Amino acid sequence: MLNNIGLPGLLLIAVVVLVLFGRGKISSMMGEVGKGITSFKKGMNEGAKELDEQLGDTAKDVTPEAETDKTKA
Repeated sequence: MLNNIGLPGLLLIAVVVLVLFGRGKISSMMGEVGKGITSFKKGMNEGAKELDEQLGDTAKDVTPEAETDKTKA
């Protein structure tokens, strides 16, 4: 069903959405979407940082001593 929508179909959908909602409403909705994405990324980063802090004490370097010397050189 949706496989046959081409460029003219997408343009028609965009025009209908623009007429129904108006430019200002679409702009404010996109701003809210951007804020949501930013908030999501911030939450993911905070969660990863918290997980690293919790596991930081228990994580060990299991690299063999010979390979550790090679990486320092």
